[in-house]
Amino acid sequence: MTASRPHALFSFGTLMDKRVQTALFGQAVPTSAASLSGYTTRPLAITDESVIATSGLDVHLTLERQYGAVVEGAVLRLTDEDLAAADAYEVDDYVRRRVLLSSGESAWAYLDAKPLRPAARIVIVGDSIAYGRCDPRGGWAARLAATHIAANEADHRVFNLAIPGSTLRQVSEQTPALLAPRLPDTLLVAAGINDSAVPLSDSQPARDGLTDLADSLGSLADTALRHNARLVVVGPAWLDEDRTRDYGGLRFTRDRAMALRASMRTWCQENHVDFLDMWEPLYEKTDLLVDGLHPLGDGHEALYQHLTTLGC
Repeated sequence: MTASRPHALFSFGTLMDKRVQTALFGQAVPTSAASLSGYTTRPLAITDESVIATSGLDVHLTLERQYGAVVEGAVLRLTDEDLAAADAYEVDDYVRRRVLLSSGESAWAYLDAKPLRPAARIVIVGDSIAYGRCDPRGGWAARLAATHIAANEADHRVFNLAIPGSTLRQVSEQTPALLAPRLPDTLLVAAGINDSAVPLSDSQPARDGLTDLADSLGSLADTALRHNARLVVVGPAWLDEDRTRDYGGLRFTRDRAMALRASMRTWCQENHVDFLDMWEPLYEKTDLLVDGLHPLGDGHEALYQHLTTLGC
């Protein structure tokens, strides 16, 4: 019986080599020419001796975003076992993510494990913290934009489209119409804390935005893929429950924020989406928060430094 080959994997490097395929999969696998638009390649030094032994090379290629460029390669048709073997072969510098090939087919590809390092055009969507409320300098997002654009003023762009008060559901509904003119290659989603809010009064309708989390993130993943953009999910920051105020009859709690954080991380792991955990930089640093929820300028600086460590 012929093994089922349900997985399409785009390769632009050593996995196209029949010798590597035989070493990994036990045989050469069905392969067809393919291309990936909006990317170029750069060299990556390899130090894993087993990978070097299999490929015969100590420098592989990794993908980098470049508007108008095209990477020629091949689609490998793999079984579940083949895909697991390919995952084991790739070093920690790579992660497997979804891309949209020039043909319109969705496929797996191994991308830079640091999701913001290969980015050129970043769109940020989210809530008041992503917007930069309470920081005259524009929050962590403005700091990211300044650094990213300074690195390559000609090609790098950051568009901050965050709206204070937004829920993840609202972000997922509003984002599709915003992306096309901005030509994004990376969609950075920093929302969800508003979904975690609970009513202060028993007379208010019960609210649990966390039940919609998977649907909202799934919708955003579909939106990102249609633009061949990489989805990057930013987790919630620590909050000081003793100081959070009444926000229109709603209250933010640590337990709910931690539940949001755990659900986001789990969804991202299960769906091979990048998750940047932002909980620790403000942990028990209440002096970096204006009202228990929104960071001061120094709080945003701490979030920015942590974000770049994880993502760049």
